[in-house]
Amino acid sequence: MPALMLQGTGSDVGKSVLVAGLCRALANRGLRVLPFKPQNMSNNAAVTVDGGEIGRAQAMQAIAARAEPRVDMNPVLLKPQADMTAQLIVQGRVRGTLGAANFREARRSWLPEVLESFSRLERDCDLVVVEGAGSPAEINLRAGDIANMGFARAAGVPVVLIGDIDRGGVIASLVGTKAVLDAQDSAMIRGFLINKFRGDLALFEDGYAEIERRTGWRGFGVVPWLAPAKRLPSEDAVILERDAQLAPTRKLVVCPILPRISNFDDLDPLKLEPELDVAFVPPGTPIPAEASLIVLPGSKATLADLAAMREFGWDIDILAHARRGGHVLGLCGGYQMLGRAVADPLGLEGPPGRVAGLGLLDVETELRDDKALRRVSGRALGEAFDGYEMHMGVTRGPDTARPFAELEGGRPDGAMSADGRTIGTYAHGLLASSGLRRALMARIGAASAGVDYRRSVDIALDEIAAALEQYVDVDGLLALTRAP
Repeated sequence: MPALMLQGTGSDVGKSVLVAGLCRALANRGLRVLPFKPQNMSNNAAVTVDGGEIGRAQAMQAIAARAEPRVDMNPVLLKPQADMTAQLIVQGRVRGTLGAANFREARRSWLPEVLESFSRLERDCDLVVVEGAGSPAEINLRAGDIANMGFARAAGVPVVLIGDIDRGGVIASLVGTKAVLDAQDSAMIRGFLINKFRGDLALFEDGYAEIERRTGWRGFGVVPWLAPAKRLPSEDAVILERDAQLAPTRKLVVCPILPRISNFDDLDPLKLEPELDVAFVPPGTPIPAEASLIVLPGSKATLADLAAMREFGWDIDILAHARRGGHVLGLCGGYQMLGRAVADPLGLEGPPGRVAGLGLLDVETELRDDKALRRVSGRALGEAFDGYEMHMGVTRGPDTARPFAELEGGRPDGAMSADGRTIGTYAHGLLASSGLRRALMARIGAASAGVDYRRSVDIALDEIAAALEQYVDVDGLLALTRAP
């Protein structure tokens, strides 16, 4: 079956966005298209229709393809939880913890399952658009590779290489990749794309031709800087976005960037609200005293992030904020941190133990080795919402008698403090629901513009697809997938 793989000369060259844009462009042409990424490393994940988890980018690409996210779209997901270890997810399910020392050998064993997932997708569509990881130029990682050329050769999928001109050196990065690849890997690459171009295209014509001459690869186009990409769900990078001087009419929402922060795209809908200023606060920076709402995000390592929070002094800032009558929202791991304590009797995150939390909610959490993965819907703050759960742990205590939400089937979720200013919930993605976002903003004295977040993402995908149709030889890319 036809398939095409987009790889990059490095990380963050825009592979995820271009795969999403191409999926939407092809879907708009009436093709049944599905995304695929053999191996991903990210703590931003989504729950699939078949009850597993995949990288957030692949879930976004599924939306672009107008398809339901499913575990086969990202069969291997690594979720870093310490400097040298990661939780291993294979075909949507936890398969233990992987250390850096045994990663190279372990990944060889995943290839059959990767190809199995890819084969299932192929049977269900007209075309699979595949995203690589990192760069094939990292030839020190080539042995046992399943993310780039190892997969492309095993599955017989042609590759188009993406170069990022915005970071500079794009000619060298493309030509250099050609130089370091072995002949068989190089033969899989049928062309290249230039991404993130700004300025006068005429100034790059000679450089474009030189890349073609030196590599022997065909150029398929130069993609301009895609401003709509900013409206897509965040995945791999958190950028501090804060005006130099706050507009007096805005309320400030802050989120501390914890070392193992996860699913921080939960805050993306708030960025569309004109009465809010959303800031991600990096380590070493105090949480601003003028904040109206502090959001404690998800965490892949709750105990380690609690320790980091105290190391950075954020615990003092958060408690002072609460004493001043400020509002605090804890999402998943952030909810666990708001309680009196977090216990890890099985040593899931390190040595077994029990660590004091912030004490803003009268609850305690015990980490467990069974992982809750499910889509949820319900009501909170008087409004309907939907989202998903993805956590390992059970939280109990007096404040759960004031649940934040009632889920379908009458199941309570989360907890609220007696004054209603501190909220904890295990539900991710709930801020995408306009009514709930409006109710939460009203609590801090801000009015919602009523933006339909999901519609905003959909429009952004259509705008990116239109740009690709304009600047990329999409017909040429399709022809590659049908070549013998």
